[in-house]
Amino acid sequence: MSIELAETERERSTVLDRSDGGIVAQVRLDHPDLVLRSTLERAPDVTLEPEYWTTDETGHTLLFVTARGAEFGGFEAALETDPTIREPILVDRYPDRRVYRVTLTERALTFTASTAEVGGRLLDVSSSRDGWLVQLRFPSRDALVAFNDACRADGVSVSVEHLRVSDDGDDGVVALTEKQQELLAVAYEEGYFDVPRGISQDELADRLGVSKSAISQRLRRAIAELCAASLA
Repeated sequence: MSIELAETERERSTVLDRSDGGIVAQVRLDHPDLVLRSTLERAPDVTLEPEYWTTDETGHTLLFVTARGAEFGGFEAALETDPTIREPILVDRYPDRRVYRVTLTERALTFTASTAEVGGRLLDVSSSRDGWLVQLRFPSRDALVAFNDACRADGVSVSVEHLRVSDDGDDGVVALTEKQQELLAVAYEEGYFDVPRGISQDELADRLGVSKSAISQRLRRAIAELCAASLA
């Protein structure tokens, strides 16, 4: 399609366009009633990645979530007593992860509705020892402020870790966090990427004082973000 034709099509479109510019933010959210917060606290060696939400015919919200870790007994015990979910079901099993379906209770707090209401878009979400780490794109700073206000109105603490302007054609990748940079630096210096490896993930975990599952997830995300930024 020629540039002239593309511009003509844009002029004819009646769709509200918020694709240019905007704000990309990486925030940490925490509240005792955030979905699965109790489980995150009781099973810190397992990391969670929500896959998708859906609503069944009775109006209940179902969440499918991937759990990564070396041992799932304590995690499943935590699921059974988590006040934000009920009816946990193991739906898939892999060597390094498991997929569960849970039903949200009325007590559960989520941040997806608040994000959509201000025009934001969820780019990525993962668990941490102290809440959920979320990457979001907002059409403006005012939208980010509105999201922050909505969270605080529900008592949800919001800690902004990274904030930048979204450029045209931005793929939503946020710059590496300080912890990711530290991990990659140590992994590189100690020969993790050498053949054979000079250090294992277990040794990296001991060196940095975190769990093996956290190291695995942090490495995967950091490398993915670097690849996305480079290939883009």
